[in-house]
Amino acid sequence: MGSATSELPAQRTPLADAAETGLKIVVVGGFGAGKTTLVRSVSEIRPLNTEEVMTQAGQGVDETAGVERKTTTTVAFDFGRISLNQRMVLYLFGAPGQERFWFLWDRLFSGTLGAIVLVDTRRMEDSWYAIDRLEHLKTPFVVAINRFDSDEPQFSLDEIRQALALKDHVPMVDCDARVRSSGKEVLITLVDHLYALALSQEGTS
Repeated sequence: MGSATSELPAQRTPLADAAETGLKIVVVGGFGAGKTTLVRSVSEIRPLNTEEVMTQAGQGVDETAGVERKTTTTVAFDFGRISLNQRMVLYLFGAPGQERFWFLWDRLFSGTLGAIVLVDTRRMEDSWYAIDRLEHLKTPFVVAINRFDSDEPQFSLDEIRQALALKDHVPMVDCDARVRSSGKEVLITLVDHLYALALSQEGTS
């Protein structure tokens, strides 16, 4: 698993140059929000994942309220790749959601140009740590609302933005992590956001 990270192209380049070789993107969010599903659905290669069957060892440690049917969990990271066009390749890293694995996040964030915060409205508070870390590290991100459970109350994007105390410039989008085209739209939203930020920085320099 470590070799997958070390073999990635260097990401300490301007966005336009990095697009020639690949952009490292991290998918974060709470436990059971659909991060593994998103990486799996959009990846053009067979994704690397570190899912393990949940055992009694996690009882009383992993909070499963709202995702009681979940039987597996990511214990390191997921990895996939998607080409948005002939020049732009995204390398996707799905971070584990449980608090006991948060120590891995800063290492995954290293060299990351942008992130997706995947939100499950049944457990919205699980997104706060991810948003806080990304803001602290000044990593650009977008928020994707995974609308996979039609039985849950459908909060509007404005209501969710207010609940998460998101700043106005952070893009938000609805998605279904199970659907490739929907996941791809989330990635395009992030790339557009990164380019807009790069252009604004050039304009002020």
